[in-house]
Amino acid sequence: MTTTIDREFFERHAGSAERAAEAREIFPSGVTHDVRYFDPFGLFIDRAVGPRKWDIDGNELIDYVMGHGALLFGHSHPYLVEAVQQQVARGTHLGGSNDYESQWAQAIRRLLPSAEKVRFTSSGTEATMMAVRLARAYTGRDRLLRLRNHFHGWNDSVMVGGRTSAGAIGDSGLSRAIGGTIGVFDQTDLAGIGEALATREFAAMILEPTGYSWGTCPLPPEVPQQLRALTEQAGTLLIFDEVVTGFRITRGGAQERLGVRPDLTTLAKIAAGGLPGGAVVGRADLLDQIAFDAGAARVAHPGTFNANPLSAAAGARMLTAVAEEDPVDVAAEQARRLTRGLNDALRDAEAPGAAFADASLVHIVLGPDLPRPDDGVTWRWDSVGGAQASLPPTPSEIAWPFRRAMANHGVDLMGMGAIVSCVHTDADIDATINAFTASLSDLRREELL
Repeated sequence: MTTTIDREFFERHAGSAERAAEAREIFPSGVTHDVRYFDPFGLFIDRAVGPRKWDIDGNELIDYVMGHGALLFGHSHPYLVEAVQQQVARGTHLGGSNDYESQWAQAIRRLLPSAEKVRFTSSGTEATMMAVRLARAYTGRDRLLRLRNHFHGWNDSVMVGGRTSAGAIGDSGLSRAIGGTIGVFDQTDLAGIGEALATREFAAMILEPTGYSWGTCPLPPEVPQQLRALTEQAGTLLIFDEVVTGFRITRGGAQERLGVRPDLTTLAKIAAGGLPGGAVVGRADLLDQIAFDAGAARVAHPGTFNANPLSAAAGARMLTAVAEEDPVDVAAEQARRLTRGLNDALRDAEAPGAAFADASLVHIVLGPDLPRPDDGVTWRWDSVGGAQASLPPTPSEIAWPFRRAMANHGVDLMGMGAIVSCVHTDADIDATINAFTASLSDLRREELL
């Protein structure tokens, strides 16, 4: 049955519908990234500035996708534009070392105490691939321990048991041999993890330190703290995947707030100023396995676009601003303001669900009857059965109409959440809360909520 929400979505986005039909003839399902899949079709964006973007039909949207989390400073920030324009005129690939790569690395080390040495990659996926390889080389062990539903890119070493905002990752195409080297545990199963680590079979343990899917199901802070102790006892390296949380949860990432020093950390997104780029950082003795004087045990790491000048210039400029200004705090405060407004709207509408935020990352659950945060912002782990419980997701029969309704009202979400930048204004937050209130009304009208 076609709803009023659907009819309005098609009417407002006719150009995107036409482009999507053409794209399905070129790309699988018409998209170039799993998370960009949207039912019945995604929006085709023409341009973006600051916290807003415009689709090809001329609709203005407040953007909370924010480059899949890469844009702490919003779209086309003057810092980024100036840095990239200056460098593109000097060359996009110089075929040698350049000053920007050193400035970029120093900016990371300035913010992240665990970053004794740095190795750049072209993406977060490549960073996790390299981190696992370094761990295996150092320990002489093959097995990797990971947490169910945590996401670490799409390389074979870390995909088993993973999940993205688009859903759980299947094992189709993955080698059964590789699958046998990976142990998967629930994110709070400390007893099971401890028993597994005690076998001393695991080279490394990798996790998103704030919980799976950028904190969609939050992880109590004492868990990564206890995992640090367990991995040290077992001689297993601890890898924090801070591709999303790095330079966003705090200036020094989630590890700074948790007081945990991982052996290796993977970075991307904000680290590269919103351009393609990632990094593995951590203990010098682990990174030095890549050095050419490492002998027969050397870990090779080519990569045509490692530390390319454009990403290096953008990354160095962005991270300098993170260190010297207050974008992390500003974005977090706006996220708190947004989250309180969303919970107020849910209460006023007597609608089941809750919103919560961790720094500038906002999560929304609609449908399940959840208690809302006491302070309007912070998730309580004891509110759904304790730290061992999983947070129920929004049912798809609610999620898709809700996201279409929000787009109709001028807001583009990142799945069932919002990634807030330091350039989202009070007016943007107020408009988003109003759009949320209107979308709840739309869902109620259609008897979907």
